[in-house]
Amino acid sequence: MKLWPKPLPTLSGLPFTKTLTEILIWVAMVTPLAMYGISSLRRPPRQPVTNQPLFQGITYSRHIENAPRPQVIHILEIDLTEPGLKPFVTPGITGARLNEDEQPTHETLAQRTSHFLQKHQLQVAINANFFYLFWEEAPWNYGPSAGDPVNLVGLAISDTQLVSETDANYPALCFLSQQAEINENGQCPDGTQQAIAGTALILEGSNPTENAQPVPAGQQEKPYPLNIAALNASGTRIWLVLSDGKQPLYSEGTTLPEAAALLQNLGAAIALQLDGGGSTTLAIATDTSPKLLNAVIHTKLPGHERPVANQLGFFANPISP
Repeated sequence: MKLWPKPLPTLSGLPFTKTLTEILIWVAMVTPLAMYGISSLRRPPRQPVTNQPLFQGITYSRHIENAPRPQVIHILEIDLTEPGLKPFVTPGITGARLNEDEQPTHETLAQRTSHFLQKHQLQVAINANFFYLFWEEAPWNYGPSAGDPVNLVGLAISDTQLVSETDANYPALCFLSQQAEINENGQCPDGTQQAIAGTALILEGSNPTENAQPVPAGQQEKPYPLNIAALNASGTRIWLVLSDGKQPLYSEGTTLPEAAALLQNLGAAIALQLDGGGSTTLAIATDTSPKLLNAVIHTKLPGHERPVANQLGFFANPISP
């Protein structure tokens, strides 16, 4: 009796198709976890740092909290009177297309803060204004992408050139010569060299504003990644405070009342909330390439840096040996 070999399975064969489907399902389930795990390795260690000099006039601290939830908060303290230290804001689009009223239809091109820092050879940089349009659906579906034209919310000035118009609903941080001021009306005085805008004051006269008051008993305020700029009473010292968030067991975010209390302890007199959430980014220059000091998160992936509309950076001299 002659035995014929069994036919090889084909794509239309049930056993092969079933096995392939199961493999694809497992890959689809495991891939996001693997991506999250690999991305998590890029995060800074949960270890405190106190007043570490980065550049002349700039020190860095990392504040760690474990209760009432995990928090990692990054603090830059900058002396605006330091020789050689100078702020710089993202320039507007050159040669922008105009609308019928001969006004630019867009104001800047989206870019990652680390790229902004490297392009302009700055020493430190953070993201700044809120912006539009923005969406975030998946790691492969978000906007804007790097290089896309975008618009800012509130005032922006770069090297005395107006980038985005004043909006009275968004307070402005204005840089003059070796000092700065925050104005709730969104305007800056003559002679302003650089300016950005935020959404609300959380500290004024060294006291928390209405925006940073504790919520009534029985209610719960959701912690969030925050980005805050604060000044001392004379406007000669600025603190940039960035809180990581959206990352369970590492850093879940900070509430505005918690941020206001921290700023009071630092000695701040007035503080302005900038664009936070997944936009929160703190980059510094190193001898080789830009380095992220905070745990950025974009499209739910730690270590994935978001392109944003504009930034605030600083030129500074290196630390003397």
